[in-house]
Amino acid sequence: MTLASATARAGRDGPSGKHTDGRLDRGAGTWFLVLPALIPILVLSVGPLLYGIALAFTDAQSGRTRATQWIGTLNFQDLLHDGLFWESFRIGLVWAVGVTVPQFVLALGLALLLNENLRMRWLARALAIIPWAMPEVVVGIMWRLVYNPDAGILNETIRDLGLGDGRDWLTGLATALPAVIVVGVWSGMPQTTVALLAGLQNTPHELHEAAALDGAGAWRRFRTVTWPAIRPVALSITALNFIWNFNSFALVYVLTNGGPGGRTRLPMLFAYEEAFRYGQFGYAAAMGCVMVAVISVILAVYLAGRLRGGDDR
Repeated sequence: MTLASATARAGRDGPSGKHTDGRLDRGAGTWFLVLPALIPILVLSVGPLLYGIALAFTDAQSGRTRATQWIGTLNFQDLLHDGLFWESFRIGLVWAVGVTVPQFVLALGLALLLNENLRMRWLARALAIIPWAMPEVVVGIMWRLVYNPDAGILNETIRDLGLGDGRDWLTGLATALPAVIVVGVWSGMPQTTVALLAGLQNTPHELHEAAALDGAGAWRRFRTVTWPAIRPVALSITALNFIWNFNSFALVYVLTNGGPGGRTRLPMLFAYEEAFRYGQFGYAAAMGCVMVAVISVILAVYLAGRLRGGDDR
């Protein structure tokens, strides 16, 4: 080996004598490919999140002439004694569970139906995802017309069937939250259906045929073949749906604006009112931090369960 070749090789190799140029090139290339997706996340998600956390420890308000001051955990201490916030938190949990559970049950039934070899199945699948393609504001306006107490299709149907004179569904203290939950289930069911249908289509058909030859009925085939195959998808979409529903804003805002009497005031609506109606930016940011912490705990429990389930399998 000549001196020149030895020197060149030493420049390419690391301290241990192993070749490192390829590894460094791959690392730089990976970062180059990731940066276009990473920068918007840092600027539009991580940056505002960190700013909101910092804002929660200040007395920031709208229209103030003096500088914002650092007040430590005072906003969080006030939250602990704010009955209205914890009531909105309870309503948010009722809303999230009340939407997520029926959403999953109905979507599972629809996915099982659409997975069958039906005539015009392509049309049924296209119609099933229409609510998913509609913006939440449009869905809210449409359902406000459905629930209209004077000329809404729901009350008109009730009158035609002789079941009564109908009622004002969105302003009644007892009916506002259930009426909004129905809209949430209807608008969010398609995405759950699509996810479950994808899981069903990835299930080997031979397993169903083998179970049928062994004499297993429809329920037993679902319990022993179908459900184990789609269980990971079902758990994932249910967890995501719960988080999305708990953070809902636009749909409920258009339908009821949190009324009547705060019966549909979700945590996001409460924080929005504190920030943009009353100008309490620091206090609203503290609410946001509490909601982020709750969602983080839910995600941690979910991921721990998934990892433990993966170890068991």
